[in-house]
Amino acid sequence: MALQQDIDNRIPITCALMLATLMNTLDGTIANVALPHIQGSVSAAQDQVTWVLTSYIIATAIMMPLSGWLSQKFGRKRMFILSIGGFTLASMACGLATNLPEIVIFRIIQGLAGASLMPLSQTVMLDLFPLKLLPRVMSIWSAAIMLGPIAGPTLGGWLTENLSWRWVFFINLPIGVGALVVLNMFMARDDGGRQRPFDFLGFGALSLFVGAFQLMLDRGPSQDWFASPEIMIEAALALLGLYLFIIQTVSVEHPFFPRELARDGNFVGGIVVSFFVGVLLFSTSAILPSFMQNLLGYSALQSGYASVTRGFGSLFAFILVPSMIARLGAKPTLTLGVLFSGASLFQMSWFDLSMSTDLILLSGFIQGIGVGLMFAPLSTLTFATLSPVWRPDGTILSSMLRSLGSSVGISVVQATLTSQSAVSFSRLAEHVTAGNPALAGALPRGLSADSSAGMLALRGMVTRQGAMLAYDYIFAWMALFVLLLLPLVLLLKRPNPTAAPPSAAESVSE
Repeated sequence: MALQQDIDNRIPITCALMLATLMNTLDGTIANVALPHIQGSVSAAQDQVTWVLTSYIIATAIMMPLSGWLSQKFGRKRMFILSIGGFTLASMACGLATNLPEIVIFRIIQGLAGASLMPLSQTVMLDLFPLKLLPRVMSIWSAAIMLGPIAGPTLGGWLTENLSWRWVFFINLPIGVGALVVLNMFMARDDGGRQRPFDFLGFGALSLFVGAFQLMLDRGPSQDWFASPEIMIEAALALLGLYLFIIQTVSVEHPFFPRELARDGNFVGGIVVSFFVGVLLFSTSAILPSFMQNLLGYSALQSGYASVTRGFGSLFAFILVPSMIARLGAKPTLTLGVLFSGASLFQMSWFDLSMSTDLILLSGFIQGIGVGLMFAPLSTLTFATLSPVWRPDGTILSSMLRSLGSSVGISVVQATLTSQSAVSFSRLAEHVTAGNPALAGALPRGLSADSSAGMLALRGMVTRQGAMLAYDYIFAWMALFVLLLLPLVLLLKRPNPTAAPPSAAESVSE
């Protein structure tokens, strides 16, 4: 009866779910261009302000596996109301925060609340629409997902420039309230009570590993890594969590993730590639806004405009992918995505302080194409040989590892940027002396390298150039690592033409 009522109201329910999904995906990119402003407002170091991103990602990764079990236990409508309401309230709290710890805490709550929105939305729409309408419905829903990365940087830049960085979080209030009102009016009540066995010890061990490992990566650069007792403790807790999770997985009857997933070579290879896609590619969207604003002098709005081509590139590739997979196959399409991604990072390794915006726009568009070409074929290959029985668990694990990869990538790249900037500064500073004639033309008119003001100006120039070299160093290494994914891609087996393909929801979630 409840399902029939939802089917009768499927149009408003679908619109509400698209709003909630858009709010979730928008929040993944809208805060990026505001990071330098947040950093200045709360007096945080550059390596500390990235917690605003990593805390949200890691909370989402931890909570996502619980979403299916919780919806079965408490009911989907109740779960949606709690998720959207919690996400909206946490967004308001982020906008009202007065220091970095408060923002990080509320971002964690955002991630925990919003983790279930995307997988539950897919499940509901699969129930509401007949099979013949699903491709069209999922395409429309996917367009809402793509709108977040496209609109996020520009909208975040405009809000930060014209209002305040706090409005990148306040913007969720009307979207969240609208989705809540429509769902409360049209979605039928579901009492739940159908939960399956859940491995709480396995979930706790995995959460301990993920949380301690992420904290170690975030805190390591400022604490001199393993010279610090804090980092040693966090490393020990991460190893303990990983050990307990492995033991629990191989020994209990109903582990957190089915053991059958580890027996499928394609699935294991696919999620490894998915993890490194998160590590290598999504971290660039976190550091490019600070690069443009701190080194090139862009405003938040200008950096948002310069970032939007990545979303357009992904959308362009998303449109082409179905026909490319049909004509070329999943592996060649995925290989092209890897090559496009590597080419874009190679372009970025040639960035300099005097370049125009054109190179940023072009490299972003090419990277967007690469990312767009990778998701659908990677999902197809990952689930090509996996039994349909294990696909829901496989989808959750794949999404969680990609989120974990994104968070790890942001932390590693930020730590490398900090250390490499110091190394480059030291090397450049060796050649900065008052008697070096090559420096005479580098100073503004009226300043001399013999004066304290002149040396101070030179120090600032060397600092900027050292940071520029650090960015180029990171992009060059990332380009190399992306290309190193090719052998792993080639090891993946082609999908069996007679096997059922992954559902549209599984492809989009990837």
